[in-house]
Amino acid sequence: MKKVYTHNDRFMVFQVKQLLDDKGIDCFIKNEFAIGAVGELSAVDAAPEVWIVDEEWLPKVEQFIRRFEEQPESSESWLCKTCNELNEPNFEVCWKCGTDIYDN
Repeated sequence: MKKVYTHNDRFMVFQVKQLLDDKGIDCFIKNEFAIGAVGELSAVDAAPEVWIVDEEWLPKVEQFIRRFEEQPESSESWLCKTCNELNEPNFEVCWKCGTDIYDN
């Protein structure tokens, strides 16, 4: 098992977990509810973390997370590089060809 992502914002952690789940990568969140223990634990030790079960996935996971972090938070539509279809900003998968925004 290997820790691959941590962030103080639980929403970001859950997005990364969902991204990995969607890719079929076995993962889990550690310290999901530890924020309530801050004071007993340091804030660093209580931050939620995404862990993968199979470390063989590590190079791909690092690539997926890097692309996730590079995605601008935007309300702009995005152009699929596979089929050149314009997609709404809330779509993570091209509605026309099914290409994942992170594979784009």
